[in-house]
Amino acid sequence: MNLVYKLLWRKVGILSATFLSGIFLFSACNKADSTLGLNALDPTDLLNANQVDTFTLETYTIVEDSVITDNPAFSLLGSYNDPQFGSFDASFYTQLRLSGINPNFGDISTITVDSIVLGLEYAGYYGKFNQQSLEVYEITESLHIDSTYYAFSSKTINNVNLVEPGYEQFIPKPTGGTVIGSDTVDTQLRIRLRNTLAQQLINEAASTGTNFASNENFLNYFKGLKIKVNNPPQASGTGGVFYFNINDPLSKMTIYYTQNSNKKRFDFLINSECADFNHVEVDNSGKPIANVIANNAAGQKEFYAQAFKTRAVVKMKGVKNLPNNIVIHKAQILLPIQYQMGATYGIPNELSASIRINNQLSGIGVFGIYDPSYKRYTIDARNYIQALIKGEIETDELLVSPRYFITGAERVIFNGQQTINKSKPKLIVTYTEF
Repeated sequence: MNLVYKLLWRKVGILSATFLSGIFLFSACNKADSTLGLNALDPTDLLNANQVDTFTLETYTIVEDSVITDNPAFSLLGSYNDPQFGSFDASFYTQLRLSGINPNFGDISTITVDSIVLGLEYAGYYGKFNQQSLEVYEITESLHIDSTYYAFSSKTINNVNLVEPGYEQFIPKPTGGTVIGSDTVDTQLRIRLRNTLAQQLINEAASTGTNFASNENFLNYFKGLKIKVNNPPQASGTGGVFYFNINDPLSKMTIYYTQNSNKKRFDFLINSECADFNHVEVDNSGKPIANVIANNAAGQKEFYAQAFKTRAVVKMKGVKNLPNNIVIHKAQILLPIQYQMGATYGIPNELSASIRINNQLSGIGVFGIYDPSYKRYTIDARNYIQALIKGEIETDELLVSPRYFITGAERVIFNGQQTINKSKPKLIVTYTEF
C-alpha cells in the first residue's frame, strides 16, 4: 500500500440530505461473516430467516465534473502516471496572512535577506518518491473564504516563477523529520523562494502605505500563492502525489534576514482563516477506464473509481421486489477487486458510498472496508436496503468511491459480474417476514 495518512484533519466536507440522517446509522465491517445487525431480532427467530444472493448487479463508472475542493483537509501537490488510469496532476492555491500587523523592520538599509522559505508539513502520500519539479507563483486574483472552488477552478497569476533558480527539483521525503536550525520538526517540504520576493515585502512593510496595517489590506496587496509541479512526461508507473497539512502552525512562509549582525525572521501564516483550494487534472484518455466511462455495458466486466474524477456505480436490480413486510438482518455488498500484485499505485483501505437525490450527491454514512484475505471490499448496507424496500428512498444506485475523494489521489478497479476472474460482485440479504 502506497498511501499514508497522518490523522491531522482540517475540514472534511460531507454532503448529506437532512432527512437521511434519521434513516442511516451505518457501520462498516471487515469480515464476510460479520454478525453486525443480527441483534434486530432474537437469535432464535433467525432460524426462520431467508437469504437471497441472486440479485443482478449492474456496474459502471460515472464522471464527477464538479468536485468541490475549497478548504480541504489536505492540500495536494505532485503528479504521477498510472498505467491503468493515466495521468494525475495536483496543485493548490492558498492565501497567506500576517503574523503581526505593521511589522517594524527598522532601518531596512541595514537588512540582508538570507532566504525566504515556504514550509509545508507533509500529511501523507500516494505513489513513488520520484524527483519532481516545483513552481510557485503569486496570485493576481483574489481568493475568498466563502466562495466555492472546484477541481477545475484556477486563478490568474504573475507568470514569474518564485522558486529560487537551482532549487526547483525536489525528491519527496514525506517520512522522518526536518531540521530547521537546531530544531527537528515533523517532516516538511521546504521550498526556497527568490530573495527578491522577501525584499519586496520588507520594502512594502517599511513604506508609508497601509498594506501591512491589517490582514484585509495585506490580502488585497498580496493575494496568495499557487504551488504546482511542472514535470516532464513521466514514464508509466512513476511519480506520486503528496498531501500537506497547511493548517499546521509550521506550514508558513518565512523571511530569514540579518540586521546589524542579528539573525531575525518574519512569518507569513497559512491558517483556517485563509482561503485555499486544490486544482486537479486527471487524463484517462487511451486507458481502459476511458472505455468504461464511454460505455456503461463495459462496466459489467470491470469498473473503476478514482479520487476527484470517477465513481463506481452499483445498481441493485430486484431489491425493490422483496416483500415490504420484512426485517433485514444483514445486507452485505461484496466488491472484489482486480488484484494487481506489486502494483505501484495501491488501493484505498476504505470506500465511501453515496446516493444521488434530485441530482445532488448525498453521503449516507456507509463505508466499505478492504479485506486482503478475500481481496474485496465489504459494505454493510442493511439500513440502506431496508429503507429502499420501505420506499423511504427511491434510488437503487449506490455510488462508490475512495473514502477521501477530495483529499487523496487513490483509485481502484472492481470486478464486474462478467469478469473473467473468479470473484464477482454480490449482494447478500438475510431477512425475516413478519
